[in-house]
Amino acid sequence: MRRISVALIAFLLVLPGTSVFGQQMPPGASATDDSEARVRFERANQILLRFVVEQKIAGAVAAVVEGDSIVWQAAVGLSDLESGTPMRQNTIFRIYSMTKPVTAVAAMMLQEEGKFNLDDPVSKYLPEFRNMVVATDQGTRRPASEIKVRDLFLHTSGLNHRTSAPYAGAGVRSRSESLETFIGKISRVPLMEDPGTRYRYSEGPTVLGRLIEVWSGQPLDQFLRTRIFEPLKMTDTGFQVMAADRGRFATVYTPSSTGGLQATDTEELPFTERPALLEGAVGLVSTVPDYLRFSRMLLNRGELDGVRILRPETVDLITRNSLSAEVQAQRGGAFGWGLANVNVLLRDDAANYMADAGEYGWNGSAGTAFWVEPTTNQAIVVMTQITPTNPEQFNTQFRAALRFGE
Repeated sequence: MRRISVALIAFLLVLPGTSVFGQQMPPGASATDDSEARVRFERANQILLRFVVEQKIAGAVAAVVEGDSIVWQAAVGLSDLESGTPMRQNTIFRIYSMTKPVTAVAAMMLQEEGKFNLDDPVSKYLPEFRNMVVATDQGTRRPASEIKVRDLFLHTSGLNHRTSAPYAGAGVRSRSESLETFIGKISRVPLMEDPGTRYRYSEGPTVLGRLIEVWSGQPLDQFLRTRIFEPLKMTDTGFQVMAADRGRFATVYTPSSTGGLQATDTEELPFTERPALLEGAVGLVSTVPDYLRFSRMLLNRGELDGVRILRPETVDLITRNSLSAEVQAQRGGAFGWGLANVNVLLRDDAANYMADAGEYGWNGSAGTAFWVEPTTNQAIVVMTQITPTNPEQFNTQFRAALRFGE
């Protein structure tokens, strides 16, 4: 374990290339806009700095887009405590569940091409799912209906989470085994409930990744690279950190029992090796600039810098709540879930920070998060590497700092 001095953090805050303020303002911004923007960006900067100084995180990278301009970006603290490597804008992070929106967008590209319908049964394309059963107190039974492709997007399939006891017991998820092997294993474990009846955060997007391979005839990594990453110029996003880039790869930390932080391993197969399992749910690494480009594409309703990924009406469809009223009521009512694998704010007063209904986004289990707010024409990305994620509501505090009037 290595402790960080306040002086070092203050130095890192002003390193060239690590902290940038207000170099690009939105078109038409006034001096008043600039003054208020400086206040909120300074608040956000102070949140990042405080969490580093208090050793809740080792470091973080963040950026904000308003309209077509990056109006603020910062890199604070260290990406590796032992070596003293500073966080920079091109630091690479494990983004875990922020992989899900990428997979959803990839699938919807194929939906636009007529490769499938959302209400198709999954078994139409993956025969392993034809004989699924549902777990009961007495044993198992046949489900009331088959899993639809839509259910994989919405986590209403009856499938379970990758860390659940049933999947751990069946050895469902191993990054050293192929996606085909994964499908064979997960389809043999009973469903938790009938498809379409409950939101249960699950391995649905990894199954969706296999469907992308079937529909496109390409491995998932190749499809994502050629159809999304290269067109959007997401140069540091993929399923593996290459040898030449390992110096930019942030270490994951966890709180130490003696205070401060200690490095921790998150996987049996490190992200510096190419996994056999290309996971559409949690498999990607990325950077803040890369994911900001993906977020800007969504904010622009499917287009960025002249490159169209999805039709505007498709983006509108996948970024609004698509849960049924019954399932939504079980989930609590304040947030819906979109086909883009995003949390969707349903009421202005529902978030514990100032926000507008229609804002959407998601996070990753090692400390990454993004938000897209169509009302303010804003996209926000923040990344750190900490587990458990979101210590002391870090994401909420950071997000709240970026709103006017707070």
